Amino acid sequence: MREKGPPVFLDYDQAELDAAYDQAAYAPNREQLIKRRISDSELARLRVGEPERVTYGPAEIERLDIYRTKRDAAPVFVFIHGGAWRSGRSKDFATPAEMFLAAGAHYVVPDFAWVQDVGGSLVVLADQVRRAIAWVYRNAVRFGIDTTQLYVGGQSSGGHLVAVALTTDWPRDFGLPVDIIKGGMCISGMYDLTPVRLSARNAYVAFDDATVAALSPIRHLDRLRAPLVVAYGTCETPEFQRQNREFAAAVKAAEKPVQLLVGENYNHFESPETLGNPYGLLGRAALDLMGLPARVWR
Repeated sequence: MREKGPPVFLDYDQAELDAAYDQAAYAPNREQLIKRRISDSELARLRVGEPERVTYGPAEIERLDIYRTKRDAAPVFVFIHGGAWRSGRSKDFATPAEMFLAAGAHYVVPDFAWVQDVGGSLVVLADQVRRAIAWVYRNAVRFGIDTTQLYVGGQSSGGHLVAVALTTDWPRDFGLPVDIIKGGMCISGMYDLTPVRLSARNAYVAFDDATVAALSPIRHLDRLRAPLVVAYGTCETPEFQRQNREFAAAVKAAEKPVQLLVGENYNHFESPETLGNPYGLLGRAALDLMGLPARVWR
């Protein structure tokens, strides 16, 4: 039996905290599920067609995929992918497009930098995600998007970046209305970077006091303007479960609308599969958030 070391955060020693921010330690089927997401996304693109890929910024990676519904002036769901801030590509998160298009909504997935390629700076990633959302808002008419129906969602590190976007000062930073986002879905995200900084993730993320302060959304709930869905699975790591419970509780304590979804018997890589299912845990919640009916793609 391993001898427990001194506490690093709460009652975790270093090895325990590292494991609590490593989903692979709690999801033995991780690689299978990642491969399935990629193959399912390939099949989805065959069924709905390749997305329109457009530029939202000057860097080569600053592109986004737009899956367009046939409905005019339609709502849009912007999805921010996960990958521990250091992996993932937009094309491999196409599966939910079928559900959103069938329901009469556009589905947009931005690409953004991997943190190890930008000196470990989460500030760069947060800026890219914010600029992608701002681009969608500013170019809405061109793509048949209703600017009064812009919704965002993301999972894991993408859930963190969505929470950052939801707590952005849009008038100050972008000259846009304070309420450009009408609803948000944070799936298994991280909202207080203090313990993350103490974990093994600090080996590839350049955490400092300013980054932790600026990019811990739980500290900026005064800027939250949109109804929020927060979700996690009961087979995720204890820290991801705690982070999502406490974030939802903090939003509620701030007297802002929030729904906490607990996916019984789902791990970190299983629950996102339900986002593409109009009758699944996350798919139903996303459509309800947007006020859309569940329909099957034809």
